[in-house]
Amino acid sequence: MKVKYDPEVDVLRIVLNNTPIEESDESKPGVILDYDKTGNVVGMEIFDASRRIDNPQTMEYAIAMPLNAGSAGALVREKPTVKYGRVNSCIRKHNPRS
Repeated sequence: MKVKYDPEVDVLRIVLNNTPIEESDESKPGVILDYDKTGNVVGMEIFDASRRIDNPQTMEYAIAMPLNAGSAGALVREKPTVKYGRVNSCIRKHNPRS
């Protein structure tokens, strides 16, 4: 998955995979979903992103790790701050059993 924000045109683009886009549909005003030839969503664009998103130049995502036998599991979050081409990141691990 790739996420790109272009401040010059204020568009946030999320690419879920590199499958060719067959069709695009503006599901809501300013939100375009891209579909592959079998109808799966492969990406989206959000116009006027700075008005719709708190701060389109930062991103936080979380990966939930499954609980395995003998493992406590974890939730891994990364919250990079991207500004003018620089990336500063902080990775925190959370163990729900501690």
